[in-house]
Amino acid sequence: MNARVRGILRSAMPSRRRFAPAVLSGFGTAGSAVALLAASAWLIARAAEQPLVMYLSAAVVGVRAFALSRGVFRYLERLTGHDAALDRLAGVRADLVRELVPLAPDGLARARRGGLLSRLVDDVEELQNLPLRVVLPLSVAAVTALAAVGFTAFVSWPAALALLGCLIVAFAVSVGLGWAAGSRAERSIAPLRAAVADAVHDLLTNLDVLTAYGAVDAARERVRLADAALRRAVVRRGTAQGLTSGTVSVLAGLASLLALVVAAPAVTGGTLSGPGLAVVVLLPMAVFEVFGPVPLALASWRQVRAAAERIAAAVPAEIPDGLPRDEPAPTGIAPTLGSGIELRDLDAHWPARSDAALEDTGRITDVTLRVGPGERVLVTGPSGAGKTTLAHVLARFLDYGGSFTVGGIEAHSLSGDDLRRTIGLVEQSPFLFDESVRQNLLFARDDATDDDVRAVLARVGLDAWVAERGGLDARVGDRGALVSGGQAQRLALARALLRDFPVLVLDEPTAGVDPAASDVLLRDLLGAVGRDRAVLLVSHVDVPTELVDRVVRLEDGRVLVG
Repeated sequence: MNARVRGILRSAMPSRRRFAPAVLSGFGTAGSAVALLAASAWLIARAAEQPLVMYLSAAVVGVRAFALSRGVFRYLERLTGHDAALDRLAGVRADLVRELVPLAPDGLARARRGGLLSRLVDDVEELQNLPLRVVLPLSVAAVTALAAVGFTAFVSWPAALALLGCLIVAFAVSVGLGWAAGSRAERSIAPLRAAVADAVHDLLTNLDVLTAYGAVDAARERVRLADAALRRAVVRRGTAQGLTSGTVSVLAGLASLLALVVAAPAVTGGTLSGPGLAVVVLLPMAVFEVFGPVPLALASWRQVRAAAERIAAAVPAEIPDGLPRDEPAPTGIAPTLGSGIELRDLDAHWPARSDAALEDTGRITDVTLRVGPGERVLVTGPSGAGKTTLAHVLARFLDYGGSFTVGGIEAHSLSGDDLRRTIGLVEQSPFLFDESVRQNLLFARDDATDDDVRAVLARVGLDAWVAERGGLDARVGDRGALVSGGQAQRLALARALLRDFPVLVLDEPTAGVDPAASDVLLRDLLGAVGRDRAVLLVSHVDVPTELVDRVVRLEDGRVLVG
């Protein structure tokens, strides 16, 4: 187990102060259960001898007390244990999100959405079982079993040895049989669950395309196969757990039988009373009831460890090469544009990929470029030339070598959050939330009024369209499913205008738009921006020359014209 996985497991454990009440309550529950059976066995056997009632009163009180305390301790164990575990779980999920933020968006570009969501939800959820289903039952079972063996030895040491031997064999069976029969299935459940999430996500999000190309049945089959594989793993895990629990139950009966065999001679010899024999024969039943969760705890440990390993794989220990790191803390102040943006001998690339054939795709080298205030620059070139790489460097989603200054200040000395207050990126596939038009714009500036929102919608030519759809409360659908590509671009630009960035980077704004309508869309978009801010337009299609001041051409990551 590497240090990263150990760190995740440690983070899932509540503090000793928060978890101690649950452990103590667990000891109280187990101790009360064992004491209840021992007191009941002694009381029934002693009552059969028909002594005076005064000799039974203490045992009667004990039986009542242990029966009540068992329920009270069980309630306190559940209350305090779940409170501590769920509180820590919220912290673990928040920590994971904080570690993912520096990787977004470009460090997560190759992560499958369903798999990543499974790690954030299912795998993190699994970590709560570490304190509740692993640490707590194992510690309670160990302490209670040792205490019961000690108490049995005080009554009959041969019965204590028999009980201890059966407990050791039961633990060995729980470890060996559980590992042999269920380990593989338990460790495969988390990735299989992620595969189901991926298949369902792909089917639902791409249903329109799959329907158009007649591939819905194939996508459904993928979901069915993933679900069947998960179901088989769950059944194998359940079978292994049932087999282990059944074996432990047999050993519990064997422990009582052995106690009877080895302790009976002491009764005939006069060194052990009849009630004492009842206690040592029936006590293993209570001890094995406490020991019962141990096989499940060992199975839960394997699943928790697998979940921690998947979480560790989702978040690298170090930020990958190509992403910004060691940024200064945000100040909340946008750097002034000053004389504009200047790039000198700039190098950049996407985070390292395992496919060597794709390593150089999108890499830029020795790029020198200047964009002054109010200037409009078109960056063009073939696919893979590095245009989007350049756009993401300007938004500080990717790190760079060389020099990149904003108003004469090196971008490395600025927080990415601060830089993005000056430079806004409108991506070729803008993300729209499944919310109203209003809410999709307000997250750019939450203090904007409805009049402000209507004003920017009018600037991008969407005022009439929004009015036809019922106003600002009209919904856009999941990821903009209810709007066209051109409308999505206009909404994204309206969002950027509402934020009032001094510099706008438009990355392929006509992607997915009918070629006949692309010129109209570009004219509208650039007309909405106005001449009071700088624009860097990234496009691989021809743009009317009157719309831009200068053209820069990239090929193989280098500037050929500019």
